[in-house]
Amino acid sequence: MTTGTTTTAITTTTSTAGTAVLHGIGTGGGSAAGPVARMAPPSAVPAPRTVNPADAPAEAARARGALAWVAGELEERAAAAGGDTAAVLSAQAMMAADPTLADQVGELVLGGLDAPHALDEAFRAFRSSLQAAGGYFAERVADLDDLRDRAVARVLGLPMPGLPDPGRPYVLVADDLAPADTALLDPAKVLALVTERGGPTSHTAILAKILGLPAVVGCAGAAALTDGTQVLVDGTAGTVLPDPDPETVAAAAARDEHRRRLSAQVGGPGRTADGHPVKLLVNLGAPAELPAAAAVDSEGVGLFRTEFLYLDREKAPTREEQTAAYREVFAAFAGRRVVVRTLDAGADKPLPFATASDEQNPALGVRGLRTARRDPQLLETQLAAIAAAAHGSDADVWVMAPMVSVPGEAAAFAEQVKAHGLRTAGAMVEVPAAALRAGDLARRCDFLSIGTNDLAQYAFAADRTLSSLAELLDPWQPALLELVRTAAEAGAAQGRPVGVCGEAAADPLLALVLVGLGVTSLSAAPGCLGDVRASLASHGLDDCRRLAGLALAAPDAAAAREAVREAAA
Repeated sequence: MTTGTTTTAITTTTSTAGTAVLHGIGTGGGSAAGPVARMAPPSAVPAPRTVNPADAPAEAARARGALAWVAGELEERAAAAGGDTAAVLSAQAMMAADPTLADQVGELVLGGLDAPHALDEAFRAFRSSLQAAGGYFAERVADLDDLRDRAVARVLGLPMPGLPDPGRPYVLVADDLAPADTALLDPAKVLALVTERGGPTSHTAILAKILGLPAVVGCAGAAALTDGTQVLVDGTAGTVLPDPDPETVAAAAARDEHRRRLSAQVGGPGRTADGHPVKLLVNLGAPAELPAAAAVDSEGVGLFRTEFLYLDREKAPTREEQTAAYREVFAAFAGRRVVVRTLDAGADKPLPFATASDEQNPALGVRGLRTARRDPQLLETQLAAIAAAAHGSDADVWVMAPMVSVPGEAAAFAEQVKAHGLRTAGAMVEVPAAALRAGDLARRCDFLSIGTNDLAQYAFAADRTLSSLAELLDPWQPALLELVRTAAEAGAAQGRPVGVCGEAAADPLLALVLVGLGVTSLSAAPGCLGDVRASLASHGLDDCRRLAGLALAAPDAAAAREAVREAAA
């Protein structure tokens, strides 16, 4: 049993034993079996009561105080947690501390609502706004629901919503999980996670990877699972099997143990069984991730997301701030490659100083490299900071632009990068137009990097965070793999390396296919590299090409995965 992020159809099938298998979106972590324990529903808001005008100021202060208390509690948890978990909890605390939210609650109380209902109504309005925005914002709805539940519980003097404690290890099943709950999970007690909602970029999915827990999100069938039901959760296949027989559980455990042994036996630079080199790199997105990422056996960073410097700010970071942050990363990866992605603002990462608030469809609007058209100084300052940090560094610094659509954009970006004294400039392939004209892009820059998440989204006209469209967004879709092959072959014809830095690179089985398609490097979450390295070391390049042919010839993603799984065994 391998690890990695794999999306599957949201449906149910029947096992050979006749038990209904539930399907969702797997986030990796292997498999685990145990009894179900469900999250308790939040306390209901009581019937409204009338607030006299004279009491309204005190009632409004009580409601705002509940918000402040929730924000403070989350910040305390963040300080205790540290690392990636701290960043997630701090982001949720900032939502609770939003002065706009507090003002809205106060106005609702002054309008006649009591504190619990004012909180409920204010969060309802914010919830609707996020849901309407779609994508990443829609996935933050669960965070808002949790904040509302905590604030209402606080103002009513009720216990905080929290995790079950059945007194034995269990598989946690919930409608969805908020960061405050997920951050408190004890892997010694929680064997696996299953949620009815959520997508591959939800906080549940992110934190499950951090904790190394098997998880299946967006599993609609999980609503039928009751406390105490024995289940087998496969975080690779994205399946939940109720009432598994002992033989099935034992077989899954044996596969996990075999995978761990293989991963531990192989180290060093990535290569196939016959010595074909495949660079294995890590994705990096926040300072808290740096120590763990640098310690992993990798050849560098294949995707350094720089948005963390820009988010939650009213104005862009200075050149000096950026230089200091980049220098820290370059120092941690001295002697290794670091591929820096310039600011990818817009769509799911709006910035008040870089993106317009009135775009009808942000995913198709001014995002990524296009933001330089609106504010050229943003990119100019960032490149200057990268160049300053790279000066005197032992890291091999590469720079790439997100959301490149046409060859002219790649050429202009490469020229600007090299004007700052940076040697290696590349373009991301995230839209079908870039994949189809990858040869022209490769002639104008030094390398290409394929972002399979966005490429799938645009190729299939499907929101990549929407769990109900998981089948279309599956990275095993033959049409998506065809675009990857087109880009890889075009890059090879120009003597340019072509890597993959999307979620597809984290799947050890799919990694074989990507190498067979001509991909030269794979960049994934640090915890996934061991399994990918072991998978490559067990197959020769010709074998990878044969597997790639099977995947391309399949009628759909499920058939492609199964054909390759059988042939690679």
